[in-house]
Amino acid sequence: MNPAFDWHSDAPVTEPRSGPDPKHLVASLPQALFLLAPDLSLASVNPAGEQLAGQGASRLIGRHVHHVLVFEEPLIVERLSEREANLVARSTLVRILDQPARPIDLITAPVLHFPGWQMLVLQEPVGVEALTLGMAGDDEAGNAVLRAPEVLAHEIKNPLAGIRGAAQLLDRKADAADRALTGLITREVDRIAKLIDQMQSLSRRSAEPEAECNLHEASRHAQAILAAGGRIVVEEEFDPSLPPISANPDQLVQVLLNLMANARDACEGLANPRIIVRTRFASGIQVHQAAGGKPLRLPIELRVSDNGGGVPAALRDHIFEPFVSSKKSGQGLGLALVQKLVREMNGRVTHDRDEAKGLTHFRLHLPVAGSAPSRKVKP
Repeated sequence: MNPAFDWHSDAPVTEPRSGPDPKHLVASLPQALFLLAPDLSLASVNPAGEQLAGQGASRLIGRHVHHVLVFEEPLIVERLSEREANLVARSTLVRILDQPARPIDLITAPVLHFPGWQMLVLQEPVGVEALTLGMAGDDEAGNAVLRAPEVLAHEIKNPLAGIRGAAQLLDRKADAADRALTGLITREVDRIAKLIDQMQSLSRRSAEPEAECNLHEASRHAQAILAAGGRIVVEEEFDPSLPPISANPDQLVQVLLNLMANARDACEGLANPRIIVRTRFASGIQVHQAAGGKPLRLPIELRVSDNGGGVPAALRDHIFEPFVSSKKSGQGLGLALVQKLVREMNGRVTHDRDEAKGLTHFRLHLPVAGSAPSRKVKP
């Protein structure tokens, strides 16, 4: 490999007096950048490329590009073989290693003065959650629609309490037929109050205190809570060697509870339902923080999978948005809350569907305890 293209390095980053050198600029790109040698083998990959592939540079460099990236559009394969072509493709389906195929934006370009060498740039299409931390305006944009409950909760909950109390008084004097109506009023008031509580959790901007947490203990705690409400069988594929993460214990259990409950609901009615919780060390995955911050690695992965029907294709890019739900009676707040809580842990949550195996996956990518900066959220 030409040493001029050695973009990946674990050496400490130092800033020269004249400014950052090209290697550090390439390593800081949020887009995945792969350098292809004339024989179409991977000669170098930047950290964002490691993150996209889910593997470190040492496992990628030297492999043929078509052994790592499988393009469903034949034109892309043809253009890469030409070695001197420029190509821009939007939302083209790409299968990366053993991951399911998904839409990716792609750019190829020849390297000036190096015949046969090419740059291949990949990134998630606009609309998929960016893996960034602490960007300016992040909290403002993400929570703007959710702050109404902070203002309205008090005004709504007070009359709700009055309605509930009146229904209970009527229930004492009503006959059996009318009690069905008073019971309906009480249940609906409780449902609305619970909805407001969920929205308040989404709009909350104060960070909860964190501690070292064991993912496996949190997972089993969530399973026990679900089991108390009915039978649930979870297949565990745990890596016992994983170190702890830093999180608020109650919020971590809430995240896992939401994901497992969704998996249980997705499998409802199946003859052979399957819910699998897997943990593993995912080398190479990292996020880029705000300007001046160091990249943060997220080497701990927890995946909740189920063999239900999956999220409708039209909703897949929006499932973490508030009020978006594939359930008939869903309120669309559970996954929005999951995303918010995971971001407060300095982590990320993603979703994908493996049609070949009939499995839906939700993945948490989290940092090791002590590796993430303290996250201050505006009060």
